[in-house]
Amino acid sequence: QVQLVESGGGLVQAGGSQRLSCAASGRTFSRYAMGWFRQAPGKEREFVAAISWSGGNTYYADSVKGRFTISRDNAKNTVYLQMNSLKPEDTAVYYCAADRSVLLTADPSKYDYWGQGTQVTVSS
Repeated sequence: QVQLVESGGGLVQAGGSQRLSCAASGRTFSRYAMGWFRQAPGKEREFVAAISWSGGNTYYADSVKGRFTISRDNAKNTVYLQMNSLKPEDTAVYYCAADRSVLLTADPSKYDYWGQGTQVTVSS
């Protein structure tokens, strides 16, 4: 079992930066691929980025490629999402998720564990 807790959300101006963290409990964190998703009001949950268990492979949604960076520190049981050049359309609740499979995926149904989410609001 893995428990995930996101932090780092808040209000930021357009063009600014923010870093989200997701702290995981459990000794098996390094065995999981990790993903970030987001959900805006009235919209479906949307894939943002994923990272392999080793950190050697990453995968991004086209909408954030070049602006967001996912990383992880297995010694700290933490995955990060660095968000730069933020836009108002990035406003959403951001969730981290853990996936036991080897292949990185954008399909939320493949993820086994989810955090409670953290709100990111980008003002114009």
